[in-house]
Amino acid sequence: MTEEQKKQSLRKHKTIATGLFVLMAIVYAVMVYLGTKSEDKWIGYVEAFSEAAMVGALADWFAVTALFSYPLGLKIPHTNLIEQSKNSIGDNLGSFVTNNFLTPSNIRPYIEKLDVVKFVAEWLHKKSNQEVLQEEIIGFVKKIIKDLDDKEVVDFLSDKGDEIIKQFDLKDLASTAVTYLVEKDKHSEILDVILPKAKAYIEESDVLIEDKINEKHPVISFFAGKKISKGVVSGVISFIEEIEEDKEHPIRKNIQDSLLKIAEKAKTDPYWEERINSMRDEFVTTDRIEEYASDLWQSLKMNLTESFDQDDSTLQKYIKKNIEKLSQNLNENEDMILKINGWIRHFLYRMILRNVTEVETLISKTVGDWEGKELSDKLELEVGKDLQFIRINGTIVGGIVGLIIYTVTQLFFH
Repeated sequence: MTEEQKKQSLRKHKTIATGLFVLMAIVYAVMVYLGTKSEDKWIGYVEAFSEAAMVGALADWFAVTALFSYPLGLKIPHTNLIEQSKNSIGDNLGSFVTNNFLTPSNIRPYIEKLDVVKFVAEWLHKKSNQEVLQEEIIGFVKKIIKDLDDKEVVDFLSDKGDEIIKQFDLKDLASTAVTYLVEKDKHSEILDVILPKAKAYIEESDVLIEDKINEKHPVISFFAGKKISKGVVSGVISFIEEIEEDKEHPIRKNIQDSLLKIAEKAKTDPYWEERINSMRDEFVTTDRIEEYASDLWQSLKMNLTESFDQDDSTLQKYIKKNIEKLSQNLNENEDMILKINGWIRHFLYRMILRNVTEVETLISKTVGDWEGKELSDKLELEVGKDLQFIRINGTIVGGIVGLIIYTVTQLFFH
């Protein structure tokens, strides 16, 4: 019922109660007049009824009116009670609600009956609702991405990227990486790739070797330059082939030992720490990090935006699949249902009990902040219609009592 409807109903019942009083007043006046013209006994009975009815109507009118205002504007003590007792009403109302409704014994049975999962599962089981949820999720994420400031995101990624890089112990990372290569024999695999290429390069460089010999030793080169250069090339190639074919060759062992020494130095030697950090600072600059962060964000933003607008995109399919999976679990997975309901019930129970005093304070403060007249009008609007029945009943009951008294008087004293 709207406020205007409540006002109309209150006016209607006030009119009925007042009209009944006026009717009794008219009947009383008529009976008094008839009493001067006739001695019929029934006149006395009706007069007694109407007189007592007026008294009852006036008494109850005064009682009802005294709750919400001063009767006839007269500031009689203990009238206009609601406006005068506004603060105490607020305090008492807040205390009444918390002490009688928000108690553990009252809350627990209600909370234990809550089955939020069942409600959600039934709603989510419908395909149309799944589509609605999917659209809402996508719309929510799209709005977030749209509202994000590109510069703020790039600055955030840059700062975090720089922070993460500087948190890395690069010397320990380098040492671990080299040790891993050796332990997994990856250095031999690298060597097996390099040796054939080195052999091919030397075979192709025999002319260059001969030229170097001519340059350094022209006399020897004059007599046996080509022979010596071919011998050098042949010897080097033969040496490379030995290393290539013999997996236990001393050179391989020397390379392994050297790598392990480098790994140990990288971890403990301050020189290596300084050198590695210097290389990091040289290559990973603030400008480069910002550039990478900007490229990353723009690429991510573009891909997400495109995925949102494509019905068959991987992201759309992923969201749809997980919503369907959630719906299935909420309907079939008893362990999940029990856990979620348990979490919700526990959370609500603790939250309500934790904020009981806040509810009391809220009620007390809200009522206390109302104007006295405003509070009186609000309460009269809510219960005033029912209170008018007190006036109506008072009129009828008063008349009946008056009639009974008059009848008893006539029977026993006349």
